[in-house]
Amino acid sequence: MFYFSGLPFHLARNPHYKKAFAYAANNQISGYQPPGYNKLRTTLLQNERRHVENLLQPIKNAWSQKGVSIVSDGWSDPQRRSLINFMAVTESGPMFLKAIDCSNEIQDKDFIAKHMRQVIMEVGHSNVVQIVMNNAAVCKAAGLIIEVEFPSIYWTPCVVHTLNLALKNICAAKNTKKNNVAYEECSWITQIVDDAMFVKNFVISHSMRLLIFNSFNSLKFLSIAPTRFASTIVMLKRFKQLKKELQEMVISDQWSSYKEDDFAKAKFVKDTLLDDKWWDKVDYILSFTSPIYDVLRRTDTEASSLHLVYEMWDSMIEKVKNAIYQYERKEESEGSTFYEVVHSILIDRWTKSSTHFHCLAHSLNPR
Repeated sequence: MFYFSGLPFHLARNPHYKKAFAYAANNQISGYQPPGYNKLRTTLLQNERRHVENLLQPIKNAWSQKGVSIVSDGWSDPQRRSLINFMAVTESGPMFLKAIDCSNEIQDKDFIAKHMRQVIMEVGHSNVVQIVMNNAAVCKAAGLIIEVEFPSIYWTPCVVHTLNLALKNICAAKNTKKNNVAYEECSWITQIVDDAMFVKNFVISHSMRLLIFNSFNSLKFLSIAPTRFASTIVMLKRFKQLKKELQEMVISDQWSSYKEDDFAKAKFVKDTLLDDKWWDKVDYILSFTSPIYDVLRRTDTEASSLHLVYEMWDSMIEKVKNAIYQYERKEESEGSTFYEVVHSILIDRWTKSSTHFHCLAHSLNPR
């Protein structure tokens, strides 16, 4: 059955699959005919949908008592269609509402506000406390439209997206006139990241080099999508995990004998991976960004964290300062141009994304 129909092997782990075969093996079911193609895709599918809706009813019943947060995000499916999904989140858990295909639409503030309005009316505007979207200007504009139309509903920017933007501003500072100071202080980070990407691409772009790499490493390089949160930090974390094996690889006989096909690039890779100062900078980046990454991971869950954001942000900035001052060996009273740049980026992002909700939730959080 698995081989003939091309079924995925993990179906064998499905408890319903095991239960069905165990029941058939231990009971007399002569004459039983399994449901056909049409019945599976019509009647039984409709029955299952009704069953799922009944299971979700207790969550819906809690909406009027505890309130609902409508969470929306954009993404692309395997066919590269542009989609926007909507979910209702309460302390009872998240619930998927719908996804819309907006491939042929102009995703401006009115378009987003229109669909958000429809979702709010489906849930019941009196049940909705806030709408959570990313920090894009068009999303903020749509959120303001909703706030005007429904005074009791607040637009709240996504904290995880805010932190990711802060990391991008630090790790990939743009060389513009307005951002000149930040670029001067943070451009070394961009160089370290570019070096790491060069090493990774050089190794994995050729089958023989990749074979040599695999012979020294049980772990693999991570192929991280640019849209993934904290993609730079995730990549550098994996590099640190691979440090010992990467160094052993470039001093091995296999590497020395094969590098001749691209000597200059192979020499750069070897020099980089054996450079203690380069690894020291990698450690430094991971050290002062660790508090930001930790808060990002902590808030990127299904657990409620709105009441914790206010305090977490203050604590995060203090930990970032400690890491930078420890590396620069400076006293608390001394100044640090690099920290001032990082601090201004974090404060700027917090100012743009913080709402009265964060402060209120913090003040109501029992300690």
